[in-house]
Amino acid sequence: MNWLVIMAGGSGERFWPMSRRTKPKQLQPIVGKDSMIQQTVARLRPLFDPARIVVVTNRVQAPQVRRQLPGVKHVLAEPVGRNTAPCIGWAAEVIRRRDPGAVMAVVPADSWIGDVDRYRQVVRDALALAAEREVLITIGIKPTSPQTGYGYVRLGKRLNQRFFQAREFVEKPDMATARRYVKSGEYRWNAGMFVWSAATITAAFQQHQPAMAAQLAQIKDARSLARIYPKLEKISVDYAIMEPADNVVVANGDFPWDDVGDWPAIERHFAKDAAGNVARGAFMGVDAQGCVVVSDAGHFVGLIGVTDLVVVHTADATLVCRKQDAQRVKELVVKLGAEPRFAQLL
Repeated sequence: MNWLVIMAGGSGERFWPMSRRTKPKQLQPIVGKDSMIQQTVARLRPLFDPARIVVVTNRVQAPQVRRQLPGVKHVLAEPVGRNTAPCIGWAAEVIRRRDPGAVMAVVPADSWIGDVDRYRQVVRDALALAAEREVLITIGIKPTSPQTGYGYVRLGKRLNQRFFQAREFVEKPDMATARRYVKSGEYRWNAGMFVWSAATITAAFQQHQPAMAAQLAQIKDARSLARIYPKLEKISVDYAIMEPADNVVVANGDFPWDDVGDWPAIERHFAKDAAGNVARGAFMGVDAQGCVVVSDAGHFVGLIGVTDLVVVHTADATLVCRKQDAQRVKELVVKLGAEPRFAQLL
């Protein structure tokens, strides 16, 4: 049977102050009326029975996940965050015990997808291939522009119209390299979306991460989870499994995709005014250009004589930064974490 695993344990620090530990980015309506995780479930619901949807989150966020997704019965709560390899490995163990012949799609909870019908077809084709062959499938997004914030996967031999062998994974490039990647047509964005059978990914863990595989196999209940999970190596599935594996296949993701990684990213999803500003909430500008303004507390924001700012207002905090510094919001969150008097803002 086909299963869906949704990775939803991130803290969404780059979307502070709207994103908080108890209700991070994936549980917020960053783009659209519903939360990101609700949109993720809705777009894939036609392919998966709710009884075979698994969400992996953490103990703090699990109550919110259950409230937002009342039809999803399998919510796995990590005691501590350990990146995507342990997350995926644990979910695979849980699924394999219930359904040894399972085929799994694994997706992040917080991506934006355009052309949902095309996306579903790519996932459907990948599920079919994973059921037939012992392959690890990653969905590679066809780049629309050079981007330095994404990892890339280089295509190898074409298997058919939809799939390629993976030649190599490459890290986030500089702009000149990213332009070369896009021009060559040989690279796809690594979107962190995967499809494989439970048996194949379990075998991959046993081959490439034998210690972790043995530890995961020992998790049987809440007590063993609390004892073992914090000891797992903190590592991504890309480093742990995909890069050393020789049976990786790339599905050609020819649909619009965005990981909506920071506040300036919402410019791509909302209409701009005549001055190039994007606003959610009450806003007025005088000689204000290219700004991103978000107010979720019924609070009016006025800007005068400024350019390329991010301004986010919530009931208890306000963020102001240059768009070019939006990635540094994480630095501010770290500083807040070091000050007990600001603990309520995390």
